Amino acid sequence: MGTLALLALVAGVYALHQDVWNWQRIEPLLFGFIPVGLAYHLAYSIVAALMMAVLVKFAWPAHLEKYEPKEPYASDRDREGES
Repeated sequence: MGTLALLALVAGVYALHQDVWNWQRIEPLLFGFIPVGLAYHLAYSIVAALMMAVLVKFAWPAHLEKYEPKEPYASDRDREGES
């Protein structure tokens, strides 16, 4: 995915977070007991989690995954000899 598409995705999810149309409403109740604002934020949370998964998959900096194994700490070497 392109950087511009990911930025548009983040901007779109951010814009959806500004829930001005449900501020003064309780009705309709979904499933008879969930206020519409709460249901909206439940759906928004799922969308935000999916967006984060997409960002991790396509925008995670690859250099963070490259590492060299380090020497074990002295205390780790001592424990290996105890076994």
